[in-house]
Amino acid sequence: MARSHRPTLSAVPDGTGREEVGAVWRIESARIVGALARYTGDFALAEDVAQESLAEALVSWPREGVPRNPAGWLLTVGRRRAIDAFRRRAALDERYSTLARELGEESGVDGDVLWDPDRIDDDVLALIFVSCHPVLSKEASIALTLRVVGGLTSTEIAKGFLVPTATVQARITRAKKTLGAARVPFEVPPVQERAERLGAVLSVVYLIFTEGSSASSGGELIRFDLAREAQRLARVLARLMPGESEGHGLNALLELTAARFPARTGPDGEPILLEDQDRRRWDRAAIGRGRAALTRAEQVGRGLGVYGLQAAIAECHDIAPSVDATNWERIVILYEALGRLAPSPVVELNRAVAVSMVRGPGAALKVVDRLVDAELLSNSHLLPTVRGELLARMGRADEARVQFEKAQQLCGNERERGLLARKLANLE
Repeated sequence: MARSHRPTLSAVPDGTGREEVGAVWRIESARIVGALARYTGDFALAEDVAQESLAEALVSWPREGVPRNPAGWLLTVGRRRAIDAFRRRAALDERYSTLARELGEESGVDGDVLWDPDRIDDDVLALIFVSCHPVLSKEASIALTLRVVGGLTSTEIAKGFLVPTATVQARITRAKKTLGAARVPFEVPPVQERAERLGAVLSVVYLIFTEGSSASSGGELIRFDLAREAQRLARVLARLMPGESEGHGLNALLELTAARFPARTGPDGEPILLEDQDRRRWDRAAIGRGRAALTRAEQVGRGLGVYGLQAAIAECHDIAPSVDATNWERIVILYEALGRLAPSPVVELNRAVAVSMVRGPGAALKVVDRLVDAELLSNSHLLPTVRGELLARMGRADEARVQFEKAQQLCGNERERGLLARKLANLE
C-alpha cells in the first residue's frame, strides 16, 4: 500500500477545509479506526486505511464540501480501501466477500448505514486495550495510543515528547508489526483479564499526562496538548468502564491536577510555586468534575486504589484556601496508604514534603536522607531539590546551595532550572 505521498493535516494550507477535516478526525478517529479494525480483523490495515480515508477527505471536502455524515463518509472510504487492499493481496476469500456484500460496491459514499452507534463503545475500548497490549513497550504503547486513539499525527506526538518525528513513526510501525506477529485479536479482553490489563492502560494514560503536566525537558513547564489528550482519554475510559474504580480515580486525579494549570505559570511561562499561586485562577469547574469522579471511585470500589488515593491528595490541595490551611495531616495519611499500596521512592519523597508541613523540616529530612542512603532517585533532580528546600528552612544555607546546584545539573527542563536558580539567589 503506497503511503509515501499521502497528504497529512500539517501539509494542507489553512483555509482549504483543513479545519473541518481536522476537527472531525480528532473527534471521530478512534471510532473509525476501531470500527475498521473490527470489520477487517487487521489492526495495522485498519490504521493504514483510516489514514488513507483522511487523505482523501483532505482532497475531496475542500472541493465538494463537508458530507452530511462526515464520520460515516470516512468509514465508508476506509472500508473501500480495505477491500482494495484485500484485492491487491489476491485474497478473494470469505472475508473479502463478506466485506464487499456489507458495503455494496455501487452505493454512494454517504455512510449513513455504516455507522453503528451500538458498537462504538466496544470498538473504542478494544482500540485502547490493543494499543496498550502487554507485548508492546511503554514507549510504543504511548505513541500508538496517541496516534490511533487520540488522533494525533506523528509530528504532534514527536513535538510533545521532544523526539524526532522519524522516531515516533518507527515506534508506531514496530508496534503494529509486533501486534500482528503476536496475533493480538481486536477485542475487549474477557472479564477475567480486563482488570489485569486495565492497569497497563491506565499507566499509559497517566504517563502521557505526567509528561504533559511536568515536562521532563525542553523550554515549557507544561505541554498542554499532551495533558489535555490524557484527560480526554481518561474521561473516555471512565465512561466506557463505569464499574472500574481506578478508571474514575485516574479521571479525578487528572481533573484535580489540571485545575491548577492556569496558576502554575506566570506571564512569561515561568513556574509559580504552590504557595505563591493565585488560587482564584484555579479552574473551579475542573475541581468540581474531579471531586465528582472521586466520589464515583469511592462508590464503585472497595476502597480507593493508587490513582484514587493520589486524587484524594490533589483534592486536599484544591479545596484548601491556602498552603497553611491545607489538611497536611490527611495528606500524610494518604501518602502512607499510597506507599503501602504502591511503594515508590517518589511517593516517599512526596510524603516527606507533607511531613515537613506537619512535623517540621527536621523530621522530613530524616525521610529524605533514607532515600539518599539507599541511593534511590540518584538521577532525578527532585531529591536534591526537596533536600535543598528542607536544609534552607533549617538555616543550613551552604548545604542547601550544594543540593540546589546538584538539582540544576540533573534537571532537563529549562523552566525548572530557572526556578532552581532563583532558589539559589534567595539563599544569598
